[in-house]
Amino acid sequence: MIKRAGMDEAGELADLATQMWTDHTREDLEAAFRKLAVDDEAACFIKYAEDQPIAFAQCQLRYDYVEGTKSSPVGYLEGIYVREKYRKNGYAAELLSECEKWAKEKGCSEFASDCELDNADSFRFHMALGFEEANRIICFRKDL
Repeated sequence: MIKRAGMDEAGELADLATQMWTDHTREDLEAAFRKLAVDDEAACFIKYAEDQPIAFAQCQLRYDYVEGTKSSPVGYLEGIYVREKYRKNGYAAELLSECEKWAKEKGCSEFASDCELDNADSFRFHMALGFEEANRIICFRKDL
């Protein structure tokens, strides 16, 4: 079962998200998911198996330029995670489909995402599910 997450699921989302975004605390992520739950321009979906949350996807609308797109807003996959034990079952594809449906309902004609250059699993996931590579960049910064 896949469910659109609301305020009550912010903790479940945070528990899953800390497995992917390890540089964030559970408390910070739970607070962020509570804000997203009431944001009309964002959506989170949770996949359940045996009544346990096993995967999630977060998407939102982006109005700024999104690499390789021609329209605005663009639906954007901000993150997707499936517990290791449940991978290779098509659950990420199901979650992505929910995100894409949500973006279409919001008037989007394009959907985008990104991944780190060295994340081969994410790259393969995106390519297998119909994304096309738009660009490769390395971003720089320095303190002033």
